[in-house]
Amino acid sequence: MAENNMDFEKCDCNVIHEEIIKKVKEKMTCEEKLNDLAEFFKVFGDPTRIKIICALFSSEMCVCDIASLLNMTQSAISHQLRVLKQARLVKNRKDGKVVYYSLDDEHVKQIFDQGLVHINEIR
Repeated sequence: MAENNMDFEKCDCNVIHEEIIKKVKEKMTCEEKLNDLAEFFKVFGDPTRIKIICALFSSEMCVCDIASLLNMTQSAISHQLRVLKQARLVKNRKDGKVVYYSLDDEHVKQIFDQGLVHINEIR
């Protein structure tokens, strides 16, 4: 990550703005959902999983193909696909003995694309 030279200002007062706090509390998402969201975003925190998602934009693929593409073992790819599937980011279909993986839905690409937009803005 590029070094960020921003200076962060801190508030030097001790005034609590009760009206603002009340208004924000009423609109905040419940803590359980925020925790679930944090767990969801953790899945995107692994470079291998990001590469797998990116690969699946172009085509559904089997574990063998993904492993070859990323120069990794099938076991390592299977582990990452399991994590992605549990997070409902990928789905699979079986064709004979071959299991093909694809993105679960269009939302996955949208999440990925929004992340890239943000990264491109700060670089």
